[in-house]
Amino acid sequence: MMTNHFAAAKRGPEGATGGPEPREAGGGVASAAAGGMRVLLTGGSGFIGTALVERLLACGHKVLNVDIQAPEIPAQSPCWRECSILDVERLNELFAEFQPEAVVHLAANAAVLARSLDDYRCNTEGTANVLAACRKTPSVKRVIVTSTQHVREPGSERAKHDSDYKPYMYYGESKVITEQLTRDAELPCTWTIIRPTTIWGPRHKSQAEGFLRLMLEGKYFHPSVDPVLRSYGYVKNTAWQIERMLHASAEEIHGHVFYVADGNMQQREWVEAFAERLTGRKVKTLPGFFIHALAWMGDALNAVGLSFPMYSARYRNLVTSNPVPVEPVLQLLGRPPYTLEQGVGETAEWLKSYRNGHHG
Repeated sequence: MMTNHFAAAKRGPEGATGGPEPREAGGGVASAAAGGMRVLLTGGSGFIGTALVERLLACGHKVLNVDIQAPEIPAQSPCWRECSILDVERLNELFAEFQPEAVVHLAANAAVLARSLDDYRCNTEGTANVLAACRKTPSVKRVIVTSTQHVREPGSERAKHDSDYKPYMYYGESKVITEQLTRDAELPCTWTIIRPTTIWGPRHKSQAEGFLRLMLEGKYFHPSVDPVLRSYGYVKNTAWQIERMLHASAEEIHGHVFYVADGNMQQREWVEAFAERLTGRKVKTLPGFFIHALAWMGDALNAVGLSFPMYSARYRNLVTSNPVPVEPVLQLLGRPPYTLEQGVGETAEWLKSYRNGHHG
């Protein structure tokens, strides 16, 4: 049996319901099963996945990470099995051998820029494969499927309901399909869709090579007037929220969609927290019109193959408010445990190590 090889650490409402009645009876957020659950994650070697594996193991769950990439943290290697979710035969084999009680589907192509919807087969065909495997596995009592806030374009009006879509680029379209597949899957268990927002923290490589690197090198400039409001989530808080959802009563989460985040806040507050921690001073600013002009110049340079850190898509993101309805998840689970200051401090310590060549 493969079961004995999977790792377990020692202990130290919006949305319409649908489909068949769930397999489980539910039980309340605080009522974790004795000894933990058997939790299968897809994409557990990624940014959110790494934090979630760490959280699940700390809470005493038995974990199987199904991913094409090996974990960055060596201690998580016993949990990992190499598998693409596009490989139906291998995926079904792992489900059958592990017999998970809960499945958290994180695996995805999360690149926002792509040439076509075909670049997101992992998000569409892969999701269909994971849902089919869940349907075939009677041990599965709970499924959490990861979507994105980009099923609605940043800055668009508040959605009338969970299926009121206005996707942002092909990535957002692919995640609309993810959600539709989930709703149509007729899963015989409790299922939930989560929409991560702007998730940040240790091991976020694109933030380390982009925003944080520019700030450390004194090359980051923020608009002098910034009224932008958006949703942020520290990655360890996101992992905490997902783990808590494994114990929420079925009545509270079945068929619902939850934005996962710490809350909505002023963008300037988040940026200043990093500026003060990384540089010891306030963030550098420029008039908005000047940054906009730099974005146009960046578009021209990027068009001829020259890299420039500011371009129109980034500028629009910088000046567009995008608050989301986070109240349901906060009402269900309570306030996450990590403060902004704690998250920034831990991210800064990781960044120091990362820039010194230690990428674990």
